[in-house]
Amino acid sequence: MDKRALADFLRSKRERVSPADVGLPYGQRRRTPGLRREEVAQLAYISVDHYTRLEQARGRHPSRRVLDGIARALRLSDQERAHLFQLAGEREEDPAVGPIRAVKPSTRNLIDRLNDAAAIVVDQTCRVLAWNPLAAALFEDFSALAGEERNIIRRYFLHPDPERRHYGMGSPERFVVTAVSYLRIAVTRYPHSRELNSLVAELLAGSEEFARLWSSHQFHIERHLHQTVRHPQVGPIELDFDVLTVPDQEQQVVIFTADPGSAAYRSLQLLRVIGTQDMTVAR
Repeated sequence: MDKRALADFLRSKRERVSPADVGLPYGQRRRTPGLRREEVAQLAYISVDHYTRLEQARGRHPSRRVLDGIARALRLSDQERAHLFQLAGEREEDPAVGPIRAVKPSTRNLIDRLNDAAAIVVDQTCRVLAWNPLAAALFEDFSALAGEERNIIRRYFLHPDPERRHYGMGSPERFVVTAVSYLRIAVTRYPHSRELNSLVAELLAGSEEFARLWSSHQFHIERHLHQTVRHPQVGPIELDFDVLTVPDQEQQVVIFTADPGSAAYRSLQLLRVIGTQDMTVAR
């Protein structure tokens, strides 16, 4: 680790990023060109002291996760990011590996505590990595599926049963554009990933609808949606979808909620009781 060279590199890049580049107000008393150290630390999700020590060439060896956060905060190019890792004496992750699949314990604890909301964790390919019991009751028992079959995009475009592939969503078009947009990000981030390239090839070959959307290069990510989900046992449920990003993990937490006291809220409470049981009457 070359502490002095790393410090000089961080300082020079920080001074070249304007507050506007990262959505921060410029302010009236800004004397520092570019970002302040505390702003970089905030954007990188690390302590101000840790980042300051790195810029002063007296910091401890930064982890790969810290370096990822700094690279994102400073808007580094791929070449600059690789140089940052080299200066820190850390090997950059192989871009062929693909999205991170391990879910932090803190993230799992978060979704488990959401008793009145359904929640799932997805990666940038829209594979469901974790879920709480209410999400399984609302959509399906994800534990009964193989890992690759938990992919929402694959299910939407390739599921053999057209009645089930949308999870009962009344108007899924905006949701699907968001999901495919995340897939575009993953393909750009991991261009040599065999898994990602195989997934896209499978979707292109198996779905004309996906092929049209993919070739259109349409890109739009919705962080909040309102959607009616028609559940086979409790009927239509009007839900709000909120998408939260997990820092440094390239994962999204999608939370499905209803207004307390509403009919949709009561339907969710009923699903908590039913769980993943099939209550339909056999004929």
